[in-house]
Amino acid sequence: MKQFFLLALGVFFISMLKAQNVGSGETIQFDIKQLAVTKAKVQSGDKSVMDAYKKLIASANKILAYKPVSVMDKVDMPPSGNKHDYVSLAPYWWPNPNTPNGLPYIRKDGQINPEVKNYPDKQSMPRLCGNIYLLGIAYYLSGNEQYAKKVNELMTVWFLDTATLMNPNLNFAQYIKGVNSGRGIGIIDTRHFVYALESVQLIKGSSNWDDQKNNATKKWFAQFLHWLQTSENGLEEMKADNNHGVWYDFQCLGIALYLDSNDLAKKIINRSLQRLDEQSNSEYFFPLELARTNSLHYSVFNLVAFSSIAQLAEKVGVNFWEKETVHQHSLKKSYTALLPYIKKEKTWTGTEITPYYVEEAFNLLLHASEKYDCTTCKVSIQNFAGENYKNLLLQLF
Repeated sequence: MKQFFLLALGVFFISMLKAQNVGSGETIQFDIKQLAVTKAKVQSGDKSVMDAYKKLIASANKILAYKPVSVMDKVDMPPSGNKHDYVSLAPYWWPNPNTPNGLPYIRKDGQINPEVKNYPDKQSMPRLCGNIYLLGIAYYLSGNEQYAKKVNELMTVWFLDTATLMNPNLNFAQYIKGVNSGRGIGIIDTRHFVYALESVQLIKGSSNWDDQKNNATKKWFAQFLHWLQTSENGLEEMKADNNHGVWYDFQCLGIALYLDSNDLAKKIINRSLQRLDEQSNSEYFFPLELARTNSLHYSVFNLVAFSSIAQLAEKVGVNFWEKETVHQHSLKKSYTALLPYIKKEKTWTGTEITPYYVEEAFNLLLHASEKYDCTTCKVSIQNFAGENYKNLLLQLF
């Protein structure tokens, strides 16, 4: 879903090569234990990580010149008339050619209406979160306070400053002109918030991120999580039976963990396992994603969502990677089903109206290598990435 994430939803485009240019793709979540190992390697000048580290620092240095963005940057007003409200247009909905005013809009799956650019919230926010994420990692590995200071600045403008902050709701996300003023489906836009929160965890020891700032951020996200769990749009998205429901869980889980709500986190993880049971078929593919006009992309996108939940679940001691559902479905079995197509060992026969880029699945290949002993998966990344392989951020994770 090349939009981002940017969930990020956020994300929710998931390309790791493009992710090196910050904020342009679904980001591989770091493993804090591995990141600590990487930090020691960086400090000792270990050649195995230095190319990727230098690439990260170069990217972080560029971000220092990045101008803070906010929901106030848009020209067109949301339906509420309040610029503090986040707003985006449904990307696959176009003016109706059969009516004088183009209303109500009609759907063209997989075809993005360029009008979405008139509301830059959806474009600005994923890049913002990607930038914050890379800055946090750069700070953790280097100790350079400039990076933490920039995280503070970017977080403050989007979430905390009363003159520029986003109201903690998505009432007007992905609205369809002539049909509604917002939809639950729009909640996928902000999955990228989780990556920003991961970064905040990395700068906690910095003089540029004090308890007052952290508490204010927690207050904002507590309000947002409440909206996610109680609003009409939030409850609608929670019931989604495709990738939207999984990314909804990812978003709620990431926020719950940030707020130290571990009991809630475990409930969300159990709900996600039930989703995996309901969404995968007897061959462990995802039928609702197979029905899309970019079926391989959406199959990968859904597996990335489940994998992201599995990685977060580790923080509360839950091994989602190995769990089986009541009908003996599992994340591992879905990996096994999709990996031959991701690695291009088999030809995908489903519909793909836009090109599929294998970089979208680099994070899945990395996880398969680490969690499921896929001995050829890192080799596949290396083969696909070519000369760029040594510079990939995943080398640090």
